[in-house]
Amino acid sequence: MIHRSSIQAPGAVVIIRPHHFSPNQETASDNAYQRSAVGWDLKVVAQAAYNEVTMAATTLEEHGVTAHIFEDETTETPDSVFPNNWFSTHAGGHVALYPMYARNRRKERRQDVIEMLKQYYRVQDVIDYSGLEQDNIFLEGTGAMVLDHIDRVAYAIKSNRTDPLALERFCTHFNFEPMAFEAKDANGVAVYHTNVLMCITTDFVLIGLGMISCPDRRQEIVRRFEQSGREVIALSDQQIANFAANAIELQGATGRLLALSARAYNVLTLPQKAIIERTVPLVPLHVPTIEMAGGSVRCMLAGIHLSAR
Repeated sequence: MIHRSSIQAPGAVVIIRPHHFSPNQETASDNAYQRSAVGWDLKVVAQAAYNEVTMAATTLEEHGVTAHIFEDETTETPDSVFPNNWFSTHAGGHVALYPMYARNRRKERRQDVIEMLKQYYRVQDVIDYSGLEQDNIFLEGTGAMVLDHIDRVAYAIKSNRTDPLALERFCTHFNFEPMAFEAKDANGVAVYHTNVLMCITTDFVLIGLGMISCPDRRQEIVRRFEQSGREVIALSDQQIANFAANAIELQGATGRLLALSARAYNVLTLPQKAIIERTVPLVPLHVPTIEMAGGSVRCMLAGIHLSAR
């Protein structure tokens, strides 16, 4: 097992623990991975989600990943468990705040999270794109973009949550090359977030290649990853639907690891797991209730790519 650190793999994350979790009705129209909670006891759902987040944070901490937990005690932000959409952090002390598509998701932005980052990490500036919401221009953070921190490429599926103008602006500010493309599921529905389709780690990429609409673009993306020395692990539509690409590489106490959901872990084939485990151990987290909201482990973890104070 390789123990070197990587700028792709943050050693700390922000986690929001919800007290009143439920799938967000405002996002159901364009998130094909979301399930309704109609007929469920919402108190039971909320408690299960609370427990899943608590256990996930504990498991990550046991592996040496720093987990900064914030409580969400309101009932106004059903998707607050997915903080990676409203902010991201970047080497050199940079933080970005993003414009959110669903109105009730705009309430997820929290000053106390930013203040914690400033207290414990070196923050030079905070670039706030949230004003673009006034013009119906959206870019939902590292849900909308999957960032290759090594080769400085921002991969982004075109959707109503990923505006090309905002993508260009982010890439100019943060020194990434934009790589926008179209991707649809088996029903022809545009994939709502790029991080459902793709996970970039230091040594390999998990990606639903068959869902990328343009064959030339698909080949170009594969070529870019292979040129960077990464192994491309193609996932089936069914694996994507079970969040197999919604994973994140993290830096633990003894080396890097891949955090993913138990559901995602269970749909990976033995050969796929063997390729992954050549460089990182798999750390499955049990989050079935959270996954009802149409996101999984990657969405739950906002990586901190900042230097500690």
